[in-house]
Amino acid sequence: MNQIRRRRLLWVLALVAAAGLATTLVAMALQRNIAYLYTPVEVLRGEAGADANGGRARFRLGGMVAKGSFQRASGSLESQFRVTDGDAELAVVYRGILPDLFRENQAVVATGRMDGDVFVAEQILAKHDETYMPKEVADKMGAAHQKHEVGAPADAALGAGN
Repeated sequence: MNQIRRRRLLWVLALVAAAGLATTLVAMALQRNIAYLYTPVEVLRGEAGADANGGRARFRLGGMVAKGSFQRASGSLESQFRVTDGDAELAVVYRGILPDLFRENQAVVATGRMDGDVFVAEQILAKHDETYMPKEVADKMGAAHQKHEVGAPADAALGAGN
């Protein structure tokens, strides 16, 4: 192998190694920023598990704001409410200004982490009119209801009062 071919081969190998390293770094960055959507019944079943490092996983919680569940202390930005998928309810705490369209009996998607039995939201997204529900939320809630209606055993810990 002459000097020119050897140099070309080294350049090609260096480019392949750099491309592989760049691809690996991009994949790792994207994996850390993924937030999966779960319904309250899936969260209570433990399907929204820990992240790869054993910590609390960041995920999106989707469902409807339960009627009569919204509470806010006067003079505070901390809001407490419950999100339901029709089969289970999950308590949510959010510190910040809620979207203008946020209200009870409306679809909501909250991004955050579990802290014990309470979902601590970092971001709240509300639907934009009375006929719209995010497709992901509607699909998840529909699938949860189908599983429940087919005869999947209802776990007592997943009841609406918990």
